[in-house]
Amino acid sequence: MNDPLPNEFRRGPPRLSDAVEPIAFGSKPHEMSDPDEIGDSLTLLAETGDPVSIYPSSSTNVVMARVRSVDPENPYFVFELNEGEYIPPGECVVVAWLRSAKMQFKLSSPDWSPLANQPTLVPAAFPEKCQILNRRAAQRLETPLGIYYLASFVLNGKPYELQLYDFSAGGVGMRAAPRDAVGLHVGRRLQRVRLELGPEAVMIADLDIRLSRTFRSFLLGEQVQIGCQFVNLSPMMQEELARQLDKLNSGRKGGIR
Repeated sequence: MNDPLPNEFRRGPPRLSDAVEPIAFGSKPHEMSDPDEIGDSLTLLAETGDPVSIYPSSSTNVVMARVRSVDPENPYFVFELNEGEYIPPGECVVVAWLRSAKMQFKLSSPDWSPLANQPTLVPAAFPEKCQILNRRAAQRLETPLGIYYLASFVLNGKPYELQLYDFSAGGVGMRAAPRDAVGLHVGRRLQRVRLELGPEAVMIADLDIRLSRTFRSFLLGEQVQIGCQFVNLSPMMQEELARQLDKLNSGRKGGIR
């Protein structure tokens, strides 16, 4: 196996906060099935050392790993797990960021055995196909003018209420004056956020802050734009979100970007 990076130059163990959520229900990824393209993608993950999230079907826990190496001649690669971690037997879903796209595929083994005398290194065969979703591939709709779509939550004992300016199957965009966005930093998890997605639609969801930037609005002055990604949406919540997207989309001719 080709080891692209010596151990001393590799990053430290990936943390749970680095976990990448599976592709959201309602998204429209494209498929990659060419073994050479799959090998190139896995090699890129090995070279960058970016975190890989493994979701076993038999467990609710995510297993954090990296791609350690890719065989240059055969369709095999090696996971590098965190110390003390293991992959339960059976099927699992593997998710990672591949540059600006999300890569996801399924693997299965009755026994995810590590390499001899190397308990953190687990070999695997290439998947038959991968799903690739660009960051902006999910349908993203702007909220209608004149109707306030709100996100309400409490963080460290402080209540927040921010206006939603768009939402998609993958997340929401919020904005507020700088004084109302204090403490909302990239990487923070917002728990039990109440999302008002229309006059009669309310969802409660957890969100991870993925983007924060300041901009100047002609009408509102200085504003902070905060982009958030949904975390651990249940299938029922994913279906409800898809219904709201369809409802908003059917009620307007434009607004998709």
